[in-house]
Amino acid sequence: MNNEKNNSTQNKRKKRSKKKNKKSWKTVMKFLVFQILFIGITSPFLIFYGPFENVRDTIVGAAMTTLNHKYIATLFLSNEKINEILSSHKVEDIEQDNKNSDIKLPISHDDTIERYNVSSPGKFKGYMLVIKEPRRLMVGYTEKFGVEGQLTSQIARSNDAVAAINGGGFPDESTGWTGTGATPTGVIIHNGEIKFDAIKNEETKVDTMAFTKEGRLLVGKYNIKELKELKVTEALSFGPPLVVNGKPTITSGDGGWGVAPRTAIGQRRDGAIVMLVIDGRQVSSLGATLREVQDLLIEKGVVNATNLDGGSSSTMYLNGEVINNPANSLGERAVPSVVYVK
Repeated sequence: MNNEKNNSTQNKRKKRSKKKNKKSWKTVMKFLVFQILFIGITSPFLIFYGPFENVRDTIVGAAMTTLNHKYIATLFLSNEKINEILSSHKVEDIEQDNKNSDIKLPISHDDTIERYNVSSPGKFKGYMLVIKEPRRLMVGYTEKFGVEGQLTSQIARSNDAVAAINGGGFPDESTGWTGTGATPTGVIIHNGEIKFDAIKNEETKVDTMAFTKEGRLLVGKYNIKELKELKVTEALSFGPPLVVNGKPTITSGDGGWGVAPRTAIGQRRDGAIVMLVIDGRQVSSLGATLREVQDLLIEKGVVNATNLDGGSSSTMYLNGEVINNPANSLGERAVPSVVYVK
């Protein structure tokens, strides 16, 4: 009888203990759900109205430079406040001096391409190529303007390129099942011929990346008339310029475009071309601001440089394969143009 009573008592204690544990777990789960909801609701207000101005400015810059995610900023801030934030990260407009340039263009041909890893601990990782012969650089483009873009690697292979990076911009919208990159913005010039012109006016200046017949890199605002006068053979439209005449264009703020994957191109004083791609939107590499890209290029000896299309488009191709990690969920993103090395 005593044993039966003891067993009954132990069973009752176990049941009470299980009930207490269930209640404890329910309490913990309720607390966790509350914390998640509380953080989710209050964090946007803390970011946009709290003391962390650098974080706020970075998020606003990243949101407003994309067509699909502007709501992240406009939902919480007025247009006046957004414009105020963006204007505090202004990129200075410096006119490139093409008459008194001290860049020494190479006389003999050099097939050398140097590859380097670049990084900023805890922030970003990327790749840099140095092409000693600037006359090897050309602009490639999709074979189906207005219909569909192509991958950077596809355009590179179709031109028998050794290396390539994505180039100019395009409306951030899909053209049905064909995807993005069908229609470039601005102008595309290849082998001295205008292959695409969305400007339709020889006097209108836009941010440009171009190469002259001698291999000089042009960056900044140019119109088609000027490009013809400077004997440009390769060109596409994008910006802003990051380094002009050896001077940085961003001296206050971070450039106003937030943190993202980046693609850029520049020229050193010895004429060599530097191609740079920085991965972003990943745990191992968050991305870089325009100023960080600018400062890195100056550190590498670049005297003229411009930003190219970044974000999910950022891609670097070398010797038959893509060597970076594009942020696009499907891998490479279809683009309208690339800069490649023949």
